[in-house]
Amino acid sequence: MSQLVTPYGTFNLIQYDAEQEFERAIVAHVHDIFGERRIYLDCKRRIGTRDGRQSVPDAYLIDVSSPREPQLYVVENEISSHDPLKHIGIQLLQFSVSFAQAGRTIKQILFDEVCAEPSAKARCEKYAQEGGFRNLDHFLDSLVLDKEFRALVIIDEETDDLHAVTKNLGFPVEIIEFSTYISNKGERIHRFDPFLADVETVDVEVANDAPVQKRIPRDPSDLDTVVVPAHEDGFKRVFLGENRWWAVRIHPSMAKQLKYVAAYITAPTSAITHYAPIRSIEPWQNTGKMVINFSEPAREITSLKRTKNGRVGPLYGLRYSNFEKLKKATSLDEAF
Repeated sequence: MSQLVTPYGTFNLIQYDAEQEFERAIVAHVHDIFGERRIYLDCKRRIGTRDGRQSVPDAYLIDVSSPREPQLYVVENEISSHDPLKHIGIQLLQFSVSFAQAGRTIKQILFDEVCAEPSAKARCEKYAQEGGFRNLDHFLDSLVLDKEFRALVIIDEETDDLHAVTKNLGFPVEIIEFSTYISNKGERIHRFDPFLADVETVDVEVANDAPVQKRIPRDPSDLDTVVVPAHEDGFKRVFLGENRWWAVRIHPSMAKQLKYVAAYITAPTSAITHYAPIRSIEPWQNTGKMVINFSEPAREITSLKRTKNGRVGPLYGLRYSNFEKLKKATSLDEAF
């Protein structure tokens, strides 16, 4: 059994038996999971045509993190004991069909739910005004009728079987693993990665002589380059030798807009040194990771290193940037 050992005691992983209990834990932590720039609508209302197959999403997520490209995600909350094909794959396919056939109904559901929550309505109206939409109605129209279908699965354990199902659905499916641990006193803690957290800039500031991470919001629609950390030997063998980079955890909703990949060579080099244009990004085996295939061999650029006391620290995970910004940069601080 998986455990977390903390200064406050040992916490053991629990398996949810009921989906309703799992959903209550998610709803209690939507702010921590999704942040300030997203609106989680916890509603279960039937969608689909009367003469066709109908379905009931668990929730909707309105993402207004981009000033120009708002997005809507249909949410499925599931526990891993359920069959990933029958309970998740088929459900998501039904959602996508309903989304295409009953767009007006979905838009009305969103309108009703947003208007029922004053804070959500105020945020959407503010976004609509700043984004050039005529009104809230026009904004919601654009979310449902003008956008590609996107889904979000929140599950207590992310498995290879789940990825094997979602990779073949034909639309972006984001996955959040939300697991819960309990102490012998009944205290609970939750482990998860915030939604699209690595799309934001993570800077390091020094406070009281200690490094502190600070997340800086960015417009996801501006990001067309992914920077991947690589050890020297792997970089030479794969990035240069195979004209690709594999086993990368890239968000499906980001993959279509990426045009370049850049390599950050870890210590002792500790710098971005090469980039390559992207030919394709494809699923890597039955995992939640991707392989990035280059359209031509990687090219060398002037090394982008840390500056002394700079805000950007060493890269231990991938980060996103803009290619024009990367080309003009003279340091890691200027690259992100």
